[in-house]
Amino acid sequence: MTRTTHTAFPAGCEAHRGALLHFLDDPDNEPDPRDGSLDYFGDGLLVVLNGQVLATGPAEDLLPQLPAGTPVTDWQGGLILPGFIDTHVHMPQLGVMASYGAQLLDWLQTYTFPHEARFSDGDWARAEAQRFTDLLLAHGTTSGLVFCTSHPASVDALFEAAESRGMGLTAGKVMMDRNAPDNLTDTTQGSYDDSLALLQKWHGHGRQRYAITPRFAATSTPEQLTLAGRLAADHPDVMVQTHWAENTGEIQWISELFPERHSYLDVYDHYGLLGNRTVLAHGIHIDGRDRQRLAETDARIAFCPTSNTFLGSGLFDFRTAREAGITVGLASDVGGGTSLSMLATMAEAYKVCRLRGQTLTPWQAFYLATLGNARVLHQAEQTGSFRPGRHADFVVLDQNASPALNMKQAHSHTLADTLFNLMILGDDRAIAATAVAGEVRYCRPDGATVTAPTPVSPTQGA
Repeated sequence: MTRTTHTAFPAGCEAHRGALLHFLDDPDNEPDPRDGSLDYFGDGLLVVLNGQVLATGPAEDLLPQLPAGTPVTDWQGGLILPGFIDTHVHMPQLGVMASYGAQLLDWLQTYTFPHEARFSDGDWARAEAQRFTDLLLAHGTTSGLVFCTSHPASVDALFEAAESRGMGLTAGKVMMDRNAPDNLTDTTQGSYDDSLALLQKWHGHGRQRYAITPRFAATSTPEQLTLAGRLAADHPDVMVQTHWAENTGEIQWISELFPERHSYLDVYDHYGLLGNRTVLAHGIHIDGRDRQRLAETDARIAFCPTSNTFLGSGLFDFRTAREAGITVGLASDVGGGTSLSMLATMAEAYKVCRLRGQTLTPWQAFYLATLGNARVLHQAEQTGSFRPGRHADFVVLDQNASPALNMKQAHSHTLADTLFNLMILGDDRAIAATAVAGEVRYCRPDGATVTAPTPVSPTQGA
């Protein structure tokens, strides 16, 4: 259990009180979480100093150690967790979310590309970046891995918006020099030059980090992929993000564009784009050879359930990926995905697993959305838990936020019940507040406060 020392806390700290949950390790996808994988305090206290976690523990133990006059925010029964993290989301696609009736390749041509072309306008890019970051916070998401467009201004706009809100995002300019409209394609050398300049400007600038971002193999020439691989080799601490094996038509197209490669994954492998800082979105239509190579290189998969079902792409095999030793993250994939809410994303992930004869426990779902996703993005030393020294990014969940949640909570007896209610029935209404580096950046606009829930047992099992 995470405990504090018996010395008094320094002046200048502040505290947040409520039920408090965070993960210390992967709980395993079993009915009961693995011993030592989480801390839960039914009446907990999160102590923050200079935007970082100082301590967590039972309120009755920590409150007496606070200096006189220390501000304490009592969230009146709210459940406090680390801020949610999204491992694959598109900033410029808010406007195409929930667009009707197309599979992946048609959807890109019909909706996505025309909308992304608007980001050549710097004013539009800045307005949309501000909208995007505000909506992330309203859904409880405090950091993530983000696609911008092929326009460098879109990257600047996103990082500027994130920095003004204290958020730490990882993002990059899309590299795309073929098979896209002229107003979106870049040039092979220009994409490298722009990416390098943006990387040098933003990577490690405060909390911001850069990601090398070829859209997917079909929209990059071999020469562009070669340069992307060179960037990755020259900057081994920078993330790489792209799309992979989402749609059967896409896979067939890749085989025609790269006939010399034995698989879609081999395209990225050949050009030096597989490694432990690579996040491949989707990975639905893959085989054992692919999984073995992912495990060997420690490349990660972002599981995007709402987009996979909405676009009819297929059902991700979560259990087999985990059994193969692949690190898997959870992602909204807006705008193919239908919600920025990681709660809604958990619900759809649960359904995808059920359709495959598998399950997703609430322990595993909330782990993925917090510490698990932080590990995917190599930021677990900064976010994803309430271990001392982490950024105090947190979300306050209201277990009674909707009529359905309120009804279910009345019949809930364990923490597992409460978490499952939130992941299946929760949405943005359940976000009472979101804080970044200890500063509350979002409060539910109806002015309602979280209400005291029906008491539940601290017993962790279902």
